[in-house]
Amino acid sequence: MSTRQRVRPGGRSARVQASVHTAVRELLEEGGREALTVPLVAQRAGVTPSTVYRRWGTLQELLSDVAVERLRPDTAPEDHGDLRSDLTAWAEQFLDEMTSASGRAYIRDALLGDPDGDNAGQCSAYAAEQINVILARAADRGEHGPDVETVMDRIVAPMMYRILFRPAGLHAAYARRLVTGLFAGRGKDEQ
Repeated sequence: MSTRQRVRPGGRSARVQASVHTAVRELLEEGGREALTVPLVAQRAGVTPSTVYRRWGTLQELLSDVAVERLRPDTAPEDHGDLRSDLTAWAEQFLDEMTSASGRAYIRDALLGDPDGDNAGQCSAYAAEQINVILARAADRGEHGPDVETVMDRIVAPMMYRILFRPAGLHAAYARRLVTGLFAGRGKDEQ
């Protein structure tokens, strides 16, 4: 497997990456992963197969790179007026997206093509960035909340464990219970 670092390139390299990623997504939608090959992706993207192999190494590493990009949030978390509401809404949406068929496939692909754990770290960073936005917004309102690592440990980590290893019965109520547990014993925020 390739151990090349995948930095977000500019110029021609960015165009190649974008066209290859688009080709992968389109081909997966049209024919599923069983029919997906590097030559087919290259043909659709308008590049040579050697370009794909040189850049990504294997089909699995390409799928992993596409998955990490697809797991990047498109927007900032919504503002619901207070920290608890913001975290609850975010946790429910996160759980919903990650437990969907496409979310689970992206998680699987992100991890399978990543022997060094860089993709897992990047996906974790996406969640931490979203939580930082929520916590900064709360601080601006004068609310005192936990630090980002506490939220990651008490909300994100249990959800990811369940998504990966015990997915049955996951729904919004689970996310709400995790947020409630985070706030238990926090004075006025306690239930």
